[in-house]
Amino acid sequence: MKVAEENQSLPVIMLTGANGQLGWEIQRRAQHLSYTLRAFDRQTLDITDAAAVDAIVGRLRPQAIINAAAYTAVDRAEEEPELADAVNRDGAANLARAARECGARLVHVSTDFVFDGDKGSPYRIDDVPAPQSVYGASKFAGEQAVLDVPARALIVRTAWVYSSHGGNFVHTMLRLMASRDELRVVDDQIGSPTWAGGLADCIRRALEAKLTGIYHWTDAGVASWYDFAVAIQEEAFALGLLEKAIPIRPIPTREYATPAKRPSYSVLEKSITWQALNHTPPHWRASLRLMLNEVKHA
Repeated sequence: MKVAEENQSLPVIMLTGANGQLGWEIQRRAQHLSYTLRAFDRQTLDITDAAAVDAIVGRLRPQAIINAAAYTAVDRAEEEPELADAVNRDGAANLARAARECGARLVHVSTDFVFDGDKGSPYRIDDVPAPQSVYGASKFAGEQAVLDVPARALIVRTAWVYSSHGGNFVHTMLRLMASRDELRVVDDQIGSPTWAGGLADCIRRALEAKLTGIYHWTDAGVASWYDFAVAIQEEAFALGLLEKAIPIRPIPTREYATPAKRPSYSVLEKSITWQALNHTPPHWRASLRLMLNEVKHA
């Protein structure tokens, strides 16, 4: 994907995780902004390699670094804890140290999985994390690694991210809805779907506002995975992306066992972020409709 042409007179923003959902959305929004975006995927920069990170950051001298790189295979992480820690903890630490050395701002993306899901009301920024999975623990360790480095760092916790690019729950549901006669979807895990496009805009606004510390961002509203699946089918059918509607049955988590434990309730409290950015996102269903329109016209 094209990004802004490099111009020595423009500040440089460095992006990791260029091939991921968020990285892709950030890149396609960078073409008309007043900075040069230098984007790196896993092949062009392994963030677990401290020497490689130092070399690239030292050469670019970016004004800011956006770390959208992450190990996100939640279930596989239970069998690969070392790899999850290497990317989500050590990679974050490498970028934080490099950012400090060159005076860059750092935006690090984290997750609702740092919480246990037992609270039953939206998680505040100052609530104490208690991850219940290897993935969640590795992301919380990454947060701590970033905060341990005295630099101008921002941590953005988000949840249930999807995009028209890459693999995610929405694309999985569309594929299954087109090939099956019925679906069974968990209805007792509650959170907030987040369009990666809106998250990319949040990060841009946060950089402009020079926010530091920890903030929460998702789209507005809450849903179960079952609610999300029903909305996907309704919106996709209305847009002509599906030829027929199929029954979707709600099931409890105990009927859909996974290696990693998911938070049963991981809604994030976002009012502080919305006030800081002077911006309130749309309801998640409106964002879903925008994304599905992109899929239709791709």
